[in-house]
Amino acid sequence: MNTYRFRASLFAAMLSCSVFASSLTSAQSEPPAGWVTPFPAFRVIGPLYGVGMLDLSVFLITSDEGHILINTGLADSTEVIRRNIESLGFRLEDVNILLTMQAHWDHTAAIAEIKQITDAEVWATAKDARVLEDGGFSDAHFGGRESFDPVEVDRILKQDEIITLGDLRITVHEHPGHTEGSSSYSFKVTEDGRTYDVAIANMGTVNPGKQLVVEPTYSGVAVDFATTYNRQKQMDVDVWVAAHASQYNMHEKYTPGQPYSPDTFVDPMGFIKAIERLETAYLEVIADELDQ
Repeated sequence: MNTYRFRASLFAAMLSCSVFASSLTSAQSEPPAGWVTPFPAFRVIGPLYGVGMLDLSVFLITSDEGHILINTGLADSTEVIRRNIESLGFRLEDVNILLTMQAHWDHTAAIAEIKQITDAEVWATAKDARVLEDGGFSDAHFGGRESFDPVEVDRILKQDEIITLGDLRITVHEHPGHTEGSSSYSFKVTEDGRTYDVAIANMGTVNPGKQLVVEPTYSGVAVDFATTYNRQKQMDVDVWVAAHASQYNMHEKYTPGQPYSPDTFVDPMGFIKAIERLETAYLEVIADELDQ
C-alpha cells in the first residue's frame, strides 16, 4: 500500500475536522502525527494548491497580484508551508490575504507569525474574528485559555461577500456550528472548455462534549449546524476540499507525483454524502441529549 495512503487511513479514523484536536486538554498536548508530518505540495485545480501537512490542510490560491493562504496549521508549521509554496514556484512573502475556515488552534496557531512575515491582512467572519483576536480564549466550547497567539483581524467577512484579488473572485459562505464563525469559500475555474464549481468547505463536525439542545454550548448552536448542512447541500460543487485531508478522501484521490488533471478532485456526490453523514451524527447527538 502507498505510504501516504496507509498513514491517511489511520488519521481518517479520528473523525477529522478538529474533533480530536479540540478535545485535547491543552494546545501543548502532543498532536496526531498527520498534523505535523510534511506532505508535498499539490495542485488541486486551477489556482488552488494544497500546501499543508499529511492530514491538516493549508490551501494557497494564487494570482498575478498576490496570493491567499487559507489556514496555517500548528505553531511550528510555517517553514513547512514556506517550503511547499516555494516548491510550486511561489513565495510565502507574496501572500496578501490570510483566511481561516475555523478559529481552532490546529488551524490558526501559525497565523500571527505568518501575518508578521508577510504583512498580509487577516480576514474573518465576525464571530471567528473575536476568537482569533483573543487567541482562542472566547471560544464557546474550548475557551477559557489562550491556545494560540492572538492576531489582529483587518476585515470582517459576511455571507455572500466576494473576495477579489487580481483575477480571483471568491465567495464567502458562513457555515457556523463547528465554531460560531466557521466559513467556507467557493469560486469557479475554467479549464479545457469546462467550468468547475470549486468549494473549500468547512464541514459541520460536532466536537465531542459539545451540547446542542440541552444546556447548549452557545445559544443557537443547533440551528447553526442545521443551517450549515442545508446551505452546503444547496451549493453547486464539482471539486471540493476540506480542513482535513481525511474529510475529503484526499489520499484516495491523489498520490504524490501524480500528473495534474482538473478532474482529480471532482466528487460532487462525495460532498453530499459527507454532509449527510455529519447531519446524521448531529441528529444522533441531539437524540442522546434528549434521552438523558
